Amino acid sequence: MQVVVGLDTGTQSTKVLAYDVKTRRPVASVSAPHAIIQREDGTSEQEAVWYLDAIRSCFAQLPAEVKDAIVAIGVGAQQHGFVPVGSDGSPLAPVKLWNDTSTARQCQTLTERLGGEDAVFALLGNQILPGYTLSKVLHLKEHRRQAYDKLAHILLPHDYINFYLTDSYWAEAGDASGTAFYDVRSRSWCEEALRAVDEKRDLSALLPPLIDSDAIGARVGRRAALELGIREGIPVSSGAGDNMASAIGCGCVQSGDLVMSMGTSGTLFGYSDEVIADEEGRLAAFCSSTGGYLPLLCTMNCTITTESIRALFGYEVKELDRLAERAPIGCAGITMLPYFTGERVPNLPAGKGVIAGLDMTNMKTENIARAALESSVYALRGGLDAFVSLGFEPAKIILTGGGAKSPIWRSIACDVMGLPLVVPTISESAAFGTALQALWALEGGSISDIVASHVSYDQEKSREVDRAATEEYMDAYRRYQQYVEAVSPLYR
Repeated sequence: MQVVVGLDTGTQSTKVLAYDVKTRRPVASVSAPHAIIQREDGTSEQEAVWYLDAIRSCFAQLPAEVKDAIVAIGVGAQQHGFVPVGSDGSPLAPVKLWNDTSTARQCQTLTERLGGEDAVFALLGNQILPGYTLSKVLHLKEHRRQAYDKLAHILLPHDYINFYLTDSYWAEAGDASGTAFYDVRSRSWCEEALRAVDEKRDLSALLPPLIDSDAIGARVGRRAALELGIREGIPVSSGAGDNMASAIGCGCVQSGDLVMSMGTSGTLFGYSDEVIADEEGRLAAFCSSTGGYLPLLCTMNCTITTESIRALFGYEVKELDRLAERAPIGCAGITMLPYFTGERVPNLPAGKGVIAGLDMTNMKTENIARAALESSVYALRGGLDAFVSLGFEPAKIILTGGGAKSPIWRSIACDVMGLPLVVPTISESAAFGTALQALWALEGGSISDIVASHVSYDQEKSREVDRAATEEYMDAYRRYQQYVEAVSPLYR
């Protein structure tokens, strides 16, 4: 047995997948939850120690023979989070997360200091949006001054976990490109963006060095080896943000590949050999963790929408699906805007959920249930429109995340997007992706060849487009867009 381990620290839990390279199958998949701190002002935070506790719990669940066979480890984690670390390696404050919207004012301040949105786009290839890391650094300076003054390392969650494993600091292009202090065109840190936070202090000196995506970052240190029950000296790959890791685990490593991830957030991203920057701000111009680029749209409300409606009515997941199946395409005129935690695209950090179009004939639970499912996909359909307008030619949708488990959601996604749909056999795509990246760092060669050898799709879940259904969905989608335009001025 030759095992590569992929570690994925997401919003709700940490997952560890152990993959046997020789048999080409997972030999263990374990997880451990962590809590989240949320407040009405948009705050969304976690304690960094929760990640380490969850990692220890996961490795304690692995069989001894699996741990003895580990030859490489890859780490992925939720993007954009800010882990402020002191000179002794200890976190100085809670980790502000990707879905934290409490820094909207700091985003505006930083954009103004850098000369406005056009100047920011020219500088970074992206805008400074709520959720990105840069505004979190300014927020720390303004609200936790003692912690800011002790700040020695500016890290993302996966950088911090790599440090725990190896006692070394480094970063890679994929996750770094979601910070708003990284220039995607030159593939380097942007000192000018950091000076907008602090003109007197050289914050760039607090950033980890960048390494190539196929590199070994460092090796497992003595402390982590003892705590996790694994061998000291195991190589740890460069790692990735969760979306970049998921791209690898889904097989999205060639032009035309397009992944639709339906988890807490909704994401749509595709691989490109060239940078794709969107001046309108619909797509983020991210790098991949395979040496290329990964233009990406992220909505902040996906399965959180269906979970909220499910909880409102008191249904189980499958009950909500069955209820939604009874409703017609377009929900008999009901439209939902799923901005329950604010929204990033469109940029409405103060956004609220909306259920519109109710009348005495359509106000039924099944229509509202289906509207929750459809609305999350319509939000991502806007991303597909942006991809196409910027010259991206999608060939198929690779569906992943919790939504991929639902037959009705697979059907809606396929027909709304108007593209053939496949679902990876291994559902934990981010953990699997970092495992494959670890294999790449260990053995070298081509990531495309590695993906072709190890990534497969579930034929029973594949779907072809129903063109008649697509036409019906497009009518409902146009109605959705009209409502978005109408309510957006209320939430900017």
